[in-house]
Amino acid sequence: MIRVLLVDDQPLLRSGFRALLDLEDDMEVVAEAGDGLEGLALARTHLPDIALVDIQMPVLDGLEVTRRVAADPALAGVRVVILTNYGLDDYVFEALRAGAAGFLVKDIVPEDFLHAVRVAARGDALLAPSITRKLIARYVTEPPDPGNGAGLETLTNREREAVVLVARGLANDEIAVRMEIAPLTAKTHVNRAMTKLGARDRAQLVVLAYESGLVTPRGGG
Repeated sequence: MIRVLLVDDQPLLRSGFRALLDLEDDMEVVAEAGDGLEGLALARTHLPDIALVDIQMPVLDGLEVTRRVAADPALAGVRVVILTNYGLDDYVFEALRAGAAGFLVKDIVPEDFLHAVRVAARGDALLAPSITRKLIARYVTEPPDPGNGAGLETLTNREREAVVLVARGLANDEIAVRMEIAPLTAKTHVNRAMTKLGARDRAQLVVLAYESGLVTPRGGG
C-alpha cells in the first residue's frame, strides 16, 4: 500500500487528488494539509511513502518543506514530489537540488498522475516531460561545473555507467538490460553510487550527473 500525504493550499485540488487516489487498491491518503508547516508535522506523524507538496504555499513553501524533510533522518523514507503550475524555474530547480524526488505539473491527466505516484514510490526519479525538456535545455546553455562532481572519482566504472543511464531516464530493469547484468545488480550499482555521492535519491543523482558534466544534453557521458 502506497501511503500518500497531500499538501496544498487549494482544497478543491486536494479533493480531486484524494478522489483519484482513494479509487486505487494500492494507495491511500493518510492526511491532508493546507500549508507547508502543517504538512511537515503530518509527515512526521504519519511517515507517508509519498508527500505531494505544492511549491508555493503560505506559512512554509514547498522548497522549505523539501529541505526540512531531506534534513530529518526520521523522514528518510518520505519522498517529496513537488506540484507546480509552472515549468522549470530557479525556485523549482532548487527544490530538486534540495532533495525532491520529482515534479508534476497540476494539469497532468489522471492516468499519468497515478502512474507517477507509483514511479516515485518505487524510488525512481520523476520528472514531467515538459520539465525534463526544460531541465535539459538549461544544461545546454550552462556549462557543467566540475566542482559539483565531488566523489565521482570514487565510483567504479560500472557505477559510473549506471549513473549515466539513470540520468538518461532508465529504470533499474532497463539499466540491467543495457549493462547485461541482473536487475538486482543494477539496483546495487545505483544505490552504491548514491551513497558515495551523497545523493538522497535518483532525482539528485540526475542533477549531479548533469551539473558535473558526467552526462551532457547532447548525449555525451
